[in-house]
Order: sequence, then structure tokens, then C-alpha cells
Amino acid sequence: MTPETVFKLVNWLALTGWIMLIVLPRRHANKLVIGIVTTLLAALYSWLVFEHFKPAHLQNFQSLQGISALFENPHMLLAGWVHYLAFDLMVGAWIKNDAYILRIHFGFVLPCLVFTFLLGPLGLLLYLIIRSLTTKRYFTENY
Repeated sequence: MTPETVFKLVNWLALTGWIMLIVLPRRHANKLVIGIVTTLLAALYSWLVFEHFKPAHLQNFQSLQGISALFENPHMLLAGWVHYLAFDLMVGAWIKNDAYILRIHFGFVLPCLVFTFLLGPLGLLLYLIIRSLTTKRYFTENY
């Protein structure tokens, strides 16, 4: 399978996870998203890294130019993309679960999930602001 084909498949897989996260009740969504979707993404990421990452690549992490050179390899670029998909989806599941625990209305949470899906950390920041304003709590108080 080419990296382009895998790219299309993982995008559909992640989109399916996001739809489940938004539409299904918290308990079912988190079980399916974390239990299946992110596990598949994490397994694919692990395979891509073990298959295509070489010890010489370690020096690439010391500069932006090195990171850019690392991602010239389509398999490593794909691994980076899968990394984003998996982590953003896990953040979305955490947001949904945390909001449920703190009884934050889903109407406030939905835009955070959409922004997390589209722009990752921006959605998390929005949720943390909403969480702080609605509950007077910040990130670490429940953990």
C-alpha cells in the first residue's frame, strides 16, 4: 500500500472516530474511540516508525531544518500525520470525558471538539478556557 493510500485510510478512520466522539454518549464513544480507533492509529504509527526510522534520524531533532529533512521521507511524513491524528483524538476523548465529569454542557464542548479536530491545541485551549470559566477549575484539579 502506498503512503498516499494509507493517508486516505487513516483520515477516514480518524474522521469516523471524531463522528463517534461527537454523536455517541460519552461511555460508548470513549470505549470505541480509545479502544479501537486510537489503538489502530497508534499501532500504525509504531509500525511506520519501526519500519522507516533510522538511528541517523535522531540528529534531525536538533533543528527545524533537520525535522524538515526527516519529513521529506513520505513514510515519516505519514507517521507524523498519524501521530497528530491519534493524539488529537485522545485529547478530544479527554475533553468529552472531563466535561462530563464536571457537568459542562455539551453545547460548550462541541465547538472545542470541532476546533480540536481541525486545529488540535487551539481546541484544547478553548476547552481549558471554557472549563475554567464554567467550573472555576483549571487543568490539574481533578487529577
